[in-house]
Amino acid sequence: MAELIEFLPLLMFPVLGLFLFSGYPVAFVLGGTGLLFGLIGMSLNVYNFKEFFLIISRIYGGVVENLVLIAVPMFIFMGIILERSGIARDLLQSLQILTRRIPGGLALSVTLLGTIMAATTGIIGASVVMITLMALPIMLEQEYDKAFATGTIAASGTLGILIPPSIMLVIMGELLATSAGTLFVSALVPGLMLALLYVIFILIKSWLNPEIAPSVSTQKPLLDDRFGGSPLPDANPVALLLKRILPPLTLIFLVLGSIFAGFATPTEAAGVGAFAALILALIKNRLNFSGLGKMCEETASTTGMVFGVFIGATAFSYVFRSLGGDDLIIHFIQSIAAGPWIILGGLMLMIFLLGFFFDWIEITLIILPVFAPIVSALDFGPHLASSDIIVWFAILTAINLQTSFLTPPFGFALFFTKGAAPDSVSIRDIYRGVVPFVLLQLMGLLLVMLFPQIALWLPQLLLK
Repeated sequence: MAELIEFLPLLMFPVLGLFLFSGYPVAFVLGGTGLLFGLIGMSLNVYNFKEFFLIISRIYGGVVENLVLIAVPMFIFMGIILERSGIARDLLQSLQILTRRIPGGLALSVTLLGTIMAATTGIIGASVVMITLMALPIMLEQEYDKAFATGTIAASGTLGILIPPSIMLVIMGELLATSAGTLFVSALVPGLMLALLYVIFILIKSWLNPEIAPSVSTQKPLLDDRFGGSPLPDANPVALLLKRILPPLTLIFLVLGSIFAGFATPTEAAGVGAFAALILALIKNRLNFSGLGKMCEETASTTGMVFGVFIGATAFSYVFRSLGGDDLIIHFIQSIAAGPWIILGGLMLMIFLLGFFFDWIEITLIILPVFAPIVSALDFGPHLASSDIIVWFAILTAINLQTSFLTPPFGFALFFTKGAAPDSVSIRDIYRGVVPFVLLQLMGLLLVMLFPQIALWLPQLLLK
């Protein structure tokens, strides 16, 4: 019985995984598992009934009253506006015209679009579905390899989880008591580095194996007919830059520029970005009251889902800590006769493996508060100041968690791509396509781990 009590908090994870396989909503599974083990702890006299009331105060003080989290619905709203108003469609069409003579030009256009969209919003599902619907039909018509096309789309659509402004970084900043603005600045270079790795891979792959990414035919439309299939009447590069590419870049400048310059907090910048996206849609005459109502409804639905997971994860993590789970993990790691780099590598491996089965929100809210004290107590030598360790660890975790969208069996980007793809594309094609991009993400993770200044030099330059 004593051993059962000692390892009781660790049993919460397999039980959580079992309930998640049932298909029940994640928020209820997280909260229900926490309440279940709280009752089990009461029966074993290691949990007090009064602590259930503390969960409510923790939810209210940590989620409901948290003004930083106001940025979440604003970033969601901004991304939905860009998708629904057709601004993203215009951007992709323009990029395809500018890159049509480059080997793998369509794939490069998709990667560039994913990068630009990532710098405006962090809604992975919306980005992946939108790019799949717009670009995949014409990529298949141009006889692109199915695996190469779907892998590029799925990987490019997930860049928004890392490149700021990212909802995940806002949440991480709150959990780690670190400025979200600092995490935004720190994640910018690693995010762009990852996008550059994608571009280099696409160029090399297209050059070595031209049949998987044929040159774009000028006789075929650049987009699927549902998104305006005819080529642009004016293909002048300067005109495309001014009319189609500059507006979303201006939006990026307003959001990120205001944060990096210190004029606005991430919460304030989210409001600025949402308002600017509305103005941009009005200028392009693509916004009406009916469409605005649908955008608000979708924003409320997505926000409710995110905050529901917050509440459930708060209940889970509180019970886990009350049962002594964090102390158990810390003591276990401290008992291992290993250096700080081996311990860090072990934690990264654990997060990567959890990404096969859990969503990034669950991993972030449950694991990050447990791992952060462990890493902050490690000594990585004089080249890495103790004040920078938590920021560096947060960026490593963010890069690592991006793989969770692409790793089967529960990679959400895989399902989003399959759901929006034509019937001729199988889930096996998508699985094959994402493998090289997962390896590229792991390469990026290793680079930032070995060279911390990739993530730290920009905040040290701008925020010193």
